[in-house]
Amino acid sequence: MFASLLLWFQFGAAGAADNGSSCDHHVAQWLDPNTGEVLQSKKIFERLAKTRIVLLGEAHTTLAHHRWQHYVLSALHSRNANMKVGFEMLPRRAQPALDAWSAGRLNETEFLEQSEWQKVWGYDAALYLPLLHFARLNRLPAIALNIDRELVSRVGQQGWQALSEEQRMGLTNPAPASDDYRESLAELYAYKQVFRAESEGKATEAGEPDLDEIKSSNEFANFVDAQLTWDRAMAEALAAAHRRDPSAIVIGIIGRGHLEYGYGIPHQLADMGIEDVDVLLPLDASDNCDPLPQDLASAVFVVDAEAADLSPPGPRLGVIIEGTDAGVRVKQVVADSVAEKCGILEGDLIQSAAGFETGTNVSLIEIIQRQAPGTWLPLSVLRGDKTLELVAKFPPGFE
Repeated sequence: MFASLLLWFQFGAAGAADNGSSCDHHVAQWLDPNTGEVLQSKKIFERLAKTRIVLLGEAHTTLAHHRWQHYVLSALHSRNANMKVGFEMLPRRAQPALDAWSAGRLNETEFLEQSEWQKVWGYDAALYLPLLHFARLNRLPAIALNIDRELVSRVGQQGWQALSEEQRMGLTNPAPASDDYRESLAELYAYKQVFRAESEGKATEAGEPDLDEIKSSNEFANFVDAQLTWDRAMAEALAAAHRRDPSAIVIGIIGRGHLEYGYGIPHQLADMGIEDVDVLLPLDASDNCDPLPQDLASAVFVVDAEAADLSPPGPRLGVIIEGTDAGVRVKQVVADSVAEKCGILEGDLIQSAAGFETGTNVSLIEIIQRQAPGTWLPLSVLRGDKTLELVAKFPPGFE
């Protein structure tokens, strides 16, 4: 979620996407964001094979981005087989499951269960399994880059300085955010405020949020601290992998919001003395290439995301969820989705579906995936202290 929203502010706004110019004529080409020059893939991979850390960005739900990541992994591995692959998707406590997977000791079902994939990540595992299979096929060390969400949530509520050393789970102090990073995070924070108000049916009469006011608030300071904690945790995991074997190339599979303009993870790596880092990003053909934002990444590759997503869709409720002790909580409702149309709001707890309790993310997802086109799915939702009975109406053909 964060990566796609931050991209909208940093690239969507900067790229002046409404001028009718698109990247369509550059599909399957590498571009230099600073010059707009078309780059030769052979030269790119020859250089990257000597880089110590290569970070591959993504929008989490875009299939074309994951196919592009697989292509880059294959190309780099053919030039430097001494490779490690890190995944944002999993926290450090999932490392034993990831080790067992890479060594061939777990099948897919066992790996997804033991890593608690649906609980800790929630996005469709099918998007990432080709990358995980690549690591397994080549017996590459796979690294869980993330930190438990509990720590990030606590920082978001209290701020980094309020936490004890024990509560920080071994993380060192993050490098402060640059002014540009703070500005982009303020825009994201403002967007989230507007989105939350609209999802709760609270029309705002005050106009656009005041960014200066946001940046001076304690709540925003904690929000920035939470993002820096996320960035620092993944940077430390990448740095540790590099230091264990400085001759290896370490690849990071990471949401692009942590990478763009070097604001997030690259900034934290530099603070730890590691600057031999390249950021590569996929760019959708419908985006604007004229001009590209300066310093967006080391290079971008233009993908035809629309064509890649033409496979028949399955049932989708249209929510991003997280498991909690109280049940399945809705973190975000996708615009114009089945969930939005049936009245689900951010913050709702989904307690049952089709009469079955949904105590975990996995149970809810399994129920949804069993739905046929045109199904009406009864949902029991807790909103505050009120239980609501809603009906999710899936369209014919899941169109």
